[in-house]
Amino acid sequence: MSASKSVAFHTLGCKLNFSETSSISRMMENEGFVKKEFDDIADVYVINTCSVTDNADKECRQIVRRIQRKSPESLVIITGCYAQLKPKEISEIPGVDLVLGAAEKFNIAKHIAELSKGDSAKISSCDIEEVTGFNSSFSINDRTRTFLKVQDGCDYTCSFCTIPMARGKSRSDSIANVIRNAEELAANGVKEIVLTGVNLGDFGKGPDGNKKNEESFFDLVQALDKVEGIQRYRISSIEPNLLTNDIITFVANSDKFMPHFHIPLQSGSNKTLGQMRRRYKRELYAERVHLIKTLMPHCAIGVDVIVGFPGETGEDFKETFDFLHSLDVSYLHVFTYSERDNTHALTINPVVPVNVRYERNKTLRNLSYMKMQYFTEQHAGQTRKVLFEGHEKNGMMEGYTDNYIKISAPFNAEWVNGIVDWKV
Repeated sequence: MSASKSVAFHTLGCKLNFSETSSISRMMENEGFVKKEFDDIADVYVINTCSVTDNADKECRQIVRRIQRKSPESLVIITGCYAQLKPKEISEIPGVDLVLGAAEKFNIAKHIAELSKGDSAKISSCDIEEVTGFNSSFSINDRTRTFLKVQDGCDYTCSFCTIPMARGKSRSDSIANVIRNAEELAANGVKEIVLTGVNLGDFGKGPDGNKKNEESFFDLVQALDKVEGIQRYRISSIEPNLLTNDIITFVANSDKFMPHFHIPLQSGSNKTLGQMRRRYKRELYAERVHLIKTLMPHCAIGVDVIVGFPGETGEDFKETFDFLHSLDVSYLHVFTYSERDNTHALTINPVVPVNVRYERNKTLRNLSYMKMQYFTEQHAGQTRKVLFEGHEKNGMMEGYTDNYIKISAPFNAEWVNGIVDWKV
């Protein structure tokens, strides 16, 4: 591959996608590609898609149209979850040259070598059951924080979700390899690692997706705590039924694992949780929050919640609102339910009108704002450790306290990638 070939990337969706894009980018640079910004003219554009966002199709088409207008001779490659779920649909978008499914996205350089602009779009994909193996990846946008993928896929069958169809069976890296990656990141000056996966708490199943967990997430957490050079870890998201008392207690006593959990709830109604095929009830969730706050009163807790799920009545939503209002949590990520092909949720009635879904979303976003304001005010006047990032915007820089309170300060180059005692 000629060194003059350039490539630009655009990522939609989750932290896992960002970590994978970053790794694919480094692989392509090793193959001789020159990385460009997405707004620049490049020979190849790679779009890593998501299946969770409402308008994956619309977003994908808009981005391809933008590329076509500015650089009609460039190759356009679509990969990611949406590409695995609907390869034929994507291949019919004017301007798309190649669609890569889950098994092929890490072989992208090989596919590009065989591509010519103007041919009909090629699809390289397979049934998700055939997707095995684990590709470790991590993102390095600046040296401050990296997202390290340690697990992929999911064996759960939540009735609203297409991720198992897009990413396959639950499978993991080995603890030994995760430690090697963490040591490499430490050697490169990274201060904070965010552990990411599709179902992180299910860590331990081998790369072939065998059913038995040879290692556990708790084993991983204990091993990472001993890596020299990394000062902070965060757990990106963990199911309440997999967040054990041992993990919570360990984090409470660790200097490296930050007092910050993100725990999906999805609904505060046990009826709705049952229809969603979640593996816990609200009582278990409340127990987890209570234990965290007992051991770490200063701990930040984020919550995922879906509004407008089929069959969710006004009373069910009120139950969710009241439950969240009563919980000592810090912020909410609110998702408006949207229909997904081939999911069980499509068979559940009655369907909640879209305008009602949006109203409920707004109500919970307002609650989230109040929760975060209250959480921040509780720590006003305290001195907490802030890791400042390197981005300068309008003379300001940003960082996060150990317990995930966002801090803005006048830019100071000496603070970049440094941990500073800060009065909140």
